[in-house]
Amino acid sequence: MKNIKVLGSGCRNCETTANLIRIAAEQACMEIELEKITDMAEIMSFGVMSTPGVVVDGIVVHAGGLPAPDLVRQWVSK
Repeated sequence: MKNIKVLGSGCRNCETTANLIRIAAEQACMEIELEKITDMAEIMSFGVMSTPGVVVDGIVVHAGGLPAPDLVRQWVSK
């Protein structure tokens, strides 16, 4: 099971990113653990300066702005 973290303050882009990930995982029939991290100290510990950030299995794969749907599908299918 993949662990995916969405890093951000809970803004609209952060919520949309989390929803895109959830939908992509459902469509790919992949079971994921999705966490929303809003603590700024924890976000900074990943080196993310622009949110939303996305961490897949401990690796930062995205920072800043909404990710493209194709990119999100790659995260849940690997």
